[in-house]
This record gives sequence, C-alpha cells and structure tokens, in this order.
Amino acid sequence: MESIALTQFSHGGGCGCKIAPGLLAEILARAPQGLVPPELLVGTETSDDAAVYRLNDSQALVATTDFFTPIVDDPHDFGRIAAANALSDIYAMGGTPIMALALVGMPIAKLPPEVIGRVLEGGASICREAGIPIAGGHSIDVLEPIYGLVGLGLVHPQRVRRNADARAGDLLVLGKPLGVGILSAALKKGVLDAAGYAEMIRHTTQLNRVGIELAGIGGVHAMTDVTGFGLAGHLLEVCRGSKLSAELRLADLPMIARAVDFARKGIVTGASARNWHAYGDQVRWPADAQEWQRALLSDPQTSGGLLVSCSPDALASVLGAFRAAGFRDAAAIGELGAPTDAGATLGFTAR
Repeated sequence: MESIALTQFSHGGGCGCKIAPGLLAEILARAPQGLVPPELLVGTETSDDAAVYRLNDSQALVATTDFFTPIVDDPHDFGRIAAANALSDIYAMGGTPIMALALVGMPIAKLPPEVIGRVLEGGASICREAGIPIAGGHSIDVLEPIYGLVGLGLVHPQRVRRNADARAGDLLVLGKPLGVGILSAALKKGVLDAAGYAEMIRHTTQLNRVGIELAGIGGVHAMTDVTGFGLAGHLLEVCRGSKLSAELRLADLPMIARAVDFARKGIVTGASARNWHAYGDQVRWPADAQEWQRALLSDPQTSGGLLVSCSPDALASVLGAFRAAGFRDAAAIGELGAPTDAGATLGFTAR
C-alpha cells in the first residue's frame, strides 16, 4: 500500500481542531432552545460529555458523538484514537457502551480505498476491545479526512455522573498525564522519535472504561474527560456547573516527560493559545509559574484522562480503581471550594 501521511490533508489534528471554547459559547448562545422533556437527565445546559435520557427506573440511554481530523499519519492508529476518544464520553458519564455508528468523511479523490479501510479497521478494533459492535454509520466525500463515532450506552439513572455535581471539599483526581497535544505538535514538526510516538499511541488508545467502576464508588460525585479545551478548560466547566472554584497544585499534575521537554523548547499547539485566550481571565495564575506549564494546562488532549471529583474518604478507592485498570499516572491534583468574588474560577499553587 502506498504510504500516505494523513495529517497533510488536515489544518489541525485530533481534539485540537475543536472550535475554541469562547467562539463555541458565542455560537451556542445563538442556538434556539428546543424541547426539554423530563426524561432528559443531561442535555446541553452544563456542556457535559454526553446526553442522558431516562428509559425507565433502572436504565438511561447515554448518547454522544465525536469526530475529528487526523492527529497521526498512520490510518489504523488514527481510527483507533478517534474511536477511543468518542467512547470516552460514555465512560465519563458512568455508562457502559452498547454500540456505535461510524462517521466517515474522506477526500475520495486523494485517498485510496485501502487507506480509508485501515481507518475503519482501527476504529473497529477499539470497539471490539470495548465489547461493542459498529452497527452502521454514514459517509461523505469531503476535503479533509474525518472519522469518529456516535456512541450509545446504558447507565442506571442513579449512577449518572454529571460534570455539574461536584461538591465543595471534593478532591480532584486526573487519570492520564497531560501533553498529548504537544506530542502531536512534535510529530508534525518531525521531532518526535519512535518511543515518543509509541507513548502517544498508548495514552490515546487506552479506553477510559474505568469510569464504569468509578461511578459505583460512594463519594464519587462528578466526572468528565479532559479533551480539546485542556485540563483548565474542562475543569472550569465543572466549576461553573457546580458553582464552585478549584485550586490545583502544579507540582502534582501528571505530565508526559517528553511533552514537558518539548514545551520547554516552545513546541506547543496553536489550540493551546486559543484555549487560554478564551478562559485565561478566569484563572488565578501564580506569578512565578512558567509559560510552558500554562501551555500544558491548556493543551488540547485527544482521548485524555478522566477527571474525577470525589470526597476525601473516597480518594483511596478512586486511585485504587485507576491503578487496577492500568492508569499508573493517575494522581490527586487539587480540590474544590466555594466560589470567589469573581465567581467560579480556577487557581493554581506551585507547591
């Protein structure tokens, strides 16, 4: 098969091609509000990871969709990353996936069928790992390659974990280290070695299925996954939805070592700066913190880790669940408290 670099066709890759949070908020503010039936347990009100619709007293349907342009050149890896990223939204709600539909947009005149087939094979391999079928989908001919899934899952209504149910005094736990977006930027610049690429693929294809177990732990109040808006952006969504503020410890944040090295050298994504421009005024930033640290906090994560808000007495169980599921970098990174005079804000300390 002819070697084709998929990223040459896209202006941005992975969750880094999401619309910037500030512009997205402006667009959504103009969207008309539709019907909101009482069975709709989670809708658009708090920018949560998926919609949740109650079917009966013991079952609720979790529905989400996610797709993006290539973050890597290898078509099989692209499919795997996109599928893992899409299913993460279901796990972040505490749900169990039951099936998926494929969303495929490809420049048919530029990509041979073999390459497109490898993308689909990659996505299917992740769905097999999750134990679900790809039961259908839709495809179109477009200028840039696009792939993703509609994900459907089930959850008990009482085990839904919204991003807006965090409580003051909760501790925050992050399941995966930060820096995937920076590794993708290094890949595009041709400076990411084979070991760095393997690490990038390991993080982005690791399923967040531990969210199912986490939702069953008493004291776990809220969950979300960290994706295109970076850790700071998605935690601010938790703060706004829960009407709280957060304080994180920079020294405790798990970070990919290679990504830190690249960030120190100024190799970062353009989306990182766009993210910070959208919400930086809501962040209390230490005067002695470094620019590379800020780049990592707003770095768009593709298939990033789960962010869990839990009571202090649940911390050991949460970390134990992450460790048992293979998330060896999971760490407690801060806590939630009452909002400041400025409202729901996010602060950082260097310790």
